Amino acid sequence: MAASSPVTDEDRLRRIEQITDTTLAHLDTEDLLVELLDRVRALLQADTAAVLLLDAAGDNLVATAARGIEEEVRQGVRIPVGKGFAGRIAAERRPVVIDEVDHSNVMNPILREKDIRSLLGVPLLIEGSVLGVLHVGTLRPRLFTSDDADLLQTAADRIALATRTHLTGLERAAASVLQRSLMPGALPRVTGVDFAARYVPGEAGGLGGDWYDVFGLPSGRLGIVIGDVVGRGLQAAVIMGRLRSALRAFALEEEDPAEVIERLDANVQHFEDNVMATVLYAIVEPSLESLTLSTAGHLPPVMARSGHPAALVNVPVDLPVGVSVGPPRRTTTIELPPQSMLFLYTDGLVERRGRSLDVGLDAVCEVVDADTDPEAVCAAVLHRMIGGDSVHDDVAMLVIRRGVTPAVVPLNIVVPAVPKVLADIRSSVRRWLGAAGATGEDMADVLVAVGEAASNVVEHAYGPAGGTLTLQMEREGGSVVATVRDNGRWRSARGHNRGRGTALIRQCTDEMDVIAGAGGTTVTFRRHITGEVP
Repeated sequence: MAASSPVTDEDRLRRIEQITDTTLAHLDTEDLLVELLDRVRALLQADTAAVLLLDAAGDNLVATAARGIEEEVRQGVRIPVGKGFAGRIAAERRPVVIDEVDHSNVMNPILREKDIRSLLGVPLLIEGSVLGVLHVGTLRPRLFTSDDADLLQTAADRIALATRTHLTGLERAAASVLQRSLMPGALPRVTGVDFAARYVPGEAGGLGGDWYDVFGLPSGRLGIVIGDVVGRGLQAAVIMGRLRSALRAFALEEEDPAEVIERLDANVQHFEDNVMATVLYAIVEPSLESLTLSTAGHLPPVMARSGHPAALVNVPVDLPVGVSVGPPRRTTTIELPPQSMLFLYTDGLVERRGRSLDVGLDAVCEVVDADTDPEAVCAAVLHRMIGGDSVHDDVAMLVIRRGVTPAVVPLNIVVPAVPKVLADIRSSVRRWLGAAGATGEDMADVLVAVGEAASNVVEHAYGPAGGTLTLQMEREGGSVVATVRDNGRWRSARGHNRGRGTALIRQCTDEMDVIAGAGGTTVTFRRHITGEVP
């Protein structure tokens, strides 16, 4: 069995300098590792070389680059930590030598099939943490020496540093792309409401799990979210994306913000491992006069009213999502009067080392001004809170300002044409009519008319395949105009005493028009109301 020749200090220094140099800086991670493995093979006069990196869970080593045993990468070889040759190196965090390869000391069959006789492997270490494993092999028996192990460990240290640098860059780029794709490209246009938002990535550790979201709901309400996943980097951004999608799905099924967050919490605890996030979810009524919100560990919003200083909203703060046990979550209703502003933010805006959190919150309240354009408020807050300082944590902000609208905001509802939605439609219409100034008999008649039109769609417009029901309402002068639409095929009334819905609508309204065709049926009616717009 051959032994490698002793290595002098001069040879060691020359060889180490050859492992990495500035000419490798332009290579991507895969090409970089291949080039480094070729150099390691030449320096140690080995026939094979491979790098296996830990997966995200830290449980398995995954073949990432190989020379002489490229099959490892092509076949996606995975070695559990603590098992086999590479797994033992990762678990023990020290060099391992196998003078003679056999079934008892090597788990990967490729190493045996390639007739590799001797192996030397070392851990890839970064600040004491294992990143992966580097190993070399020979097709003839060889006694690897301590000098060989030292040289390979030095190469591994440089490979680990270069790999971490490249992977961190890729992770930041991927997180940046993911973050931009998940943030609303353009905030929705809502009559009577102005929005502005900012996202500022932290400089320490790249992007993280902060997000904001604004979306319309089938009931005509508006959903507003701001949240922060604990952690940083690509993994936090990926989790944020899953939470954002899950919350949107639950928001379509639940009307209570506390129930939405409760379902999100159950989702996180069941499907996510060691994940915690703070979330604030609010629902703005179609009238814009009020909103309901629930906060899971998130800092309270700032409310500003025209001519008055801004202040924190007095809202109970429940446990973050991902915490196993906690009391029932709570929903709070707050008014949103004309010319008022709601300012939502993540903790990266106000938390600073060596400074009380109250100082940061007070500073934000001093800047937020309901009489200022939301975009200008964002700029002013960032100027005051960040200025020229480095941002060590991500910052997300969302500003909602209700203006002074000359007319009531139109109501738009699009829901499945199924019986269970009729009660929700009635509730939304009642709230909207109250904001539009309808009272007493006027409100009762319009509710009856809308209810009959919506029931007709549910019962007559579609077959088993189903479809959608669209309701639009707006105030025009002294009247309320409602339009109920389907895209099905009108069916005549069936049975005794059926078909009285349209007659009842005519009795409750001043004008009614029905347009039926192959593309669906549209019922439009108008009712004069005596009340004034509030």
